Amino acid sequence: MFESLKEKSGAEKLQHPLIIAVVVLAAIALGIIIAKGGIVVAAALLVLFPTIIYLNRFLNNPRIGIYTVVILGFIAIGLTRYIRNVPFGLTVDGFLVITYVAMFFRYFYDKMNWDQANRDLTYLSIAWFGYTILQLFNPEALSRTAWFYAMRGLSMYMLLLIPMSFMIFNRLRYLYTFLYLWGIFSILGTLKGLQQLYIGPDPAEQYWLDTVGAVTHILFGELRAFSFFSDAGQFGAAQGAAGVVGILVGLNIKGLTNKIFFFTMGFMGFWGMMISGTRGAMIVPMVAGATYIVHRKNVRVIVTGGVLLALIYAFFAYTYIGQGNSQIRRMRTAFQPEEDASYLVRLENRRILAGYLSSRPFGGGIGSAGDWGKRFSPQGFLAQIATDSWYVQIWAEQGIIGLILHLFILSYILIKGSYFVMFRLKNPELRGIVSALMAGFTGIMGASYGNGVLGQMPTGMLIYISWVFIFISQQLDREYTYLVSKGKSPWSLTNKT
Repeated sequence: MFESLKEKSGAEKLQHPLIIAVVVLAAIALGIIIAKGGIVVAAALLVLFPTIIYLNRFLNNPRIGIYTVVILGFIAIGLTRYIRNVPFGLTVDGFLVITYVAMFFRYFYDKMNWDQANRDLTYLSIAWFGYTILQLFNPEALSRTAWFYAMRGLSMYMLLLIPMSFMIFNRLRYLYTFLYLWGIFSILGTLKGLQQLYIGPDPAEQYWLDTVGAVTHILFGELRAFSFFSDAGQFGAAQGAAGVVGILVGLNIKGLTNKIFFFTMGFMGFWGMMISGTRGAMIVPMVAGATYIVHRKNVRVIVTGGVLLALIYAFFAYTYIGQGNSQIRRMRTAFQPEEDASYLVRLENRRILAGYLSSRPFGGGIGSAGDWGKRFSPQGFLAQIATDSWYVQIWAEQGIIGLILHLFILSYILIKGSYFVMFRLKNPELRGIVSALMAGFTGIMGASYGNGVLGQMPTGMLIYISWVFIFISQQLDREYTYLVSKGKSPWSLTNKT
């Protein structure tokens, strides 16, 4: 009987009495389970089958894990407004670990090319994570639990994501997919922000505003859009980077469809940055634009770009054009710090921190400042002082030694990445796209001076993966040349090299 089944087609197999009997019994069993369990069980069963399919694809293609992590980076924090008391942020940790497990089983019989991860960027991430481990023994630290939560965005995601991306995310088609994924969720992020601003927050968002968010997100009666991000500050900086990357990729990539998509990403990114009301995000396009101009190595472009940046600065710093618009009015205060009371408070906080840290070269302990400090060690000195800046937070928690190490890592990536773009990459299209990633990174570096954006989701995830593509750009350059020589499009998702 079973042999006869093997010889038949799929449609014929379904007509076999044994198969029909199995289907009928399964339907009866499911009916009894749903009747007894109710709507909750029915919903769980509906979710079960797509989940099984997803896990099957995940285990056979670990890159799906990276895509999932990027998507979760955008939406995980926002989901906590709708489903409370569920730590969706920890799902990112879980998917990173599961992706490594999937890699192990997927390549169990095939040789995994570990040499791909044998790069200086990997060792820098190990060094940074190692320093955060040593912070467990910092005598000033007040909470080991706070250390666990804080170090994840600080160094653990960097350590887990970078080697993984080097090994399985190292082709042009993955760069292409990554850019499109970034663009799609950035566009959706701005649309969500526009809904909040012009239609109004939904009930879950309004509850969040009423309980914790209104203090920082409703200023002078005006709502600062936060979309599905953690807050308006993260939304503004992330969208500023998306705006930069979208416009610059659109200028360089070939294909009308590609150009339309990435210019849309850029326009929507800048729009999202504006409606966030995040003053510090203004530094993103300024620094990013300067980076891209320098990468061009063209005197005319440098002069033109310099004049354009100067005009933008003059518009905000020395004019009152558009002052009736609340977003422009708030952005303008970033260029007039002497008139900004909050800026003066930040300077005073840094003066206080300087005195406190003068005898603490290793800082006050990871997780002792900011939100984690308020949650786990509210009695601590650092929990009482707002750090605001990403660099100030590292200085406060890990001391001057930690700050120097962190700035060294960022500077190394900036210098080496710029060297690749300016002197090593041969293909203009790819060189422009990698320069766009570098510009997005340097823009976030600039924004991190005023806000703690670099280690937060989704910005951290996007920047870490961008670093990987920057550091393998010469390999991608060779792949680009090879595909073009074979008459293939470098951006085809079906390319196998």
